[in-house]
Amino acid sequence: MEIKEEERIDDLQLNNLKIIQNKNWFCFGVDSVLLSDFAKEIHDGSNILDLGSGNGILELLLSAKIKNSKITGIEVQEEICEMAIRSVKLNNLENRIKFQNINIKDLEILEKFDAVVTNPPYKMEGTGIKNESETKIISRHEVLANLEDFIRIASESLKDLGTMYMVNRPERLADIFEYSRKYKLEPKELRIVYSKPNSNPKLILIKAVKYANKYLKVREPLYIYNENGEYSDEILKIYGKEKIK
Repeated sequence: MEIKEEERIDDLQLNNLKIIQNKNWFCFGVDSVLLSDFAKEIHDGSNILDLGSGNGILELLLSAKIKNSKITGIEVQEEICEMAIRSVKLNNLENRIKFQNINIKDLEILEKFDAVVTNPPYKMEGTGIKNESETKIISRHEVLANLEDFIRIASESLKDLGTMYMVNRPERLADIFEYSRKYKLEPKELRIVYSKPNSNPKLILIKAVKYANKYLKVREPLYIYNENGEYSDEILKIYGKEKIK
């Protein structure tokens, strides 16, 4: 397996999975890990689409959490997509995971999916600090596709009563609700993630179902750290590092 000078192989500590990451690009963070845990309820054997797959972290994590699933990742940046393909080969998962190197707006929908997962760029175009590499700007800002594009394409790609799972920032919540209902995706679950108790919200996890009835469940908050600055018990469990009682 070819590994470039600026790359490293990280152990995901799950089913012996490993991922190739480039230290100069956008490496995965807690948002992807939390989204994979939020979406682990997807039924075994499901056909899953990941819009904006990046380095393939969601594909790898979901392959372990959802048995016999088939996962397709859509990634616009050629070098990142190529790196994700190498990670799949590294883990011998070519029969379950595939990627398309295209803009999500150019996706030709030839089949309907049971579920869509997405960790889209959080920042609206023209906002935030942009003294970053082009790769990081595309990953973080709505440069090539915006939030409405992600939600519209998710809906178009889903079967009736199929489910979208998304991680995003709290300030985009109103937009997510607006676009979801516009494209017949009914928000069904919301979970707010905080860095620690008494802090401002850090992330939101949204589940929406195509053509579902109106009813939103707000789940209990998720804290990344406890009051002592240590990882919370739930985060340790998600990472597979539960404390020994």
